[in-house]
Amino acid sequence: MEPSPPPRSAARSDPPHKGEGKKRRRVLPGLPLSLGITLFYVGLIVVLPLGALVFKAASLGPEDYWRIVSSARAVASYRVTVLSALAATGFNLVFGLALAWVLVRYSFPGKRLVDAIVDLPFALPTAVAGIALTTLFAPNGWFGAILGEAGIKVAYAPLGIMVAMSFTSLPFIVRTVQPVLEDLDPTLEEAAQTLGGSDGSIFLRVILPLLMPALLAGLSLSFARSLGEFGAIIFIAGNQPMSTEITALLAFIRLEEYDYQAAAAIASVLLITAFLMLAFTNLLQARALRYTVRN
Repeated sequence: MEPSPPPRSAARSDPPHKGEGKKRRRVLPGLPLSLGITLFYVGLIVVLPLGALVFKAASLGPEDYWRIVSSARAVASYRVTVLSALAATGFNLVFGLALAWVLVRYSFPGKRLVDAIVDLPFALPTAVAGIALTTLFAPNGWFGAILGEAGIKVAYAPLGIMVAMSFTSLPFIVRTVQPVLEDLDPTLEEAAQTLGGSDGSIFLRVILPLLMPALLAGLSLSFARSLGEFGAIIFIAGNQPMSTEITALLAFIRLEEYDYQAAAAIASVLLITAFLMLAFTNLLQARALRYTVRN
């Protein structure tokens, strides 16, 4: 018998693909051109207006700046704005998380319609939202008449400011949490169930830590949007100084009085607050991501 030929080596290299070794073609232009266009538009749309605001506020002396931003009316507007924004963000934390959970985990008639309505505050002009909310919650409105019988006043009261802020900032939490819920591995929950975990402990110890980075991002965006909301609030708030006047409205009033420096100073307080809030939230989000990756 003739000896059989030796087997072919399994380590034989495959023929090179067509075009291998050549520089991969990029869809977008090179880094210098793409970066230049991006920085140009960021500078034109974001940096330039913010720089003008800071420059106008800096034209005041330290004493004049402090006198404007620490006046009794300004401090009262800060208190109304921040407390209302915190209350609206807390409401959106509970309701937005529940709404995202229902949209991801359950199927029901009209689910697509509810999912589309979540984005309505993004498409609806804020002034139209304010008029609609005022119509509903006014003392003679559909909801306002019922709540008025129970002694609850919404329109032309601080509660109306919270309702308007909640309406305009709710989608930020839903849309940041929803995709993370959709991508969660169901085997994690199944493993926790096999270990005897209850529904509450599974949510707190397994699901919530994975949702925390997205939830923090949604909370920071919701809070920042509530701080700067204007159109949806002025119709339902009543705009009473020292009581229901928000900071954005006070800055607008100073603009109408042609006091541009005072308007810039008051607006700079909102700008600084939003930046600090976003920086603090990004720090918490980075720590949560490290914790999630480590575990």
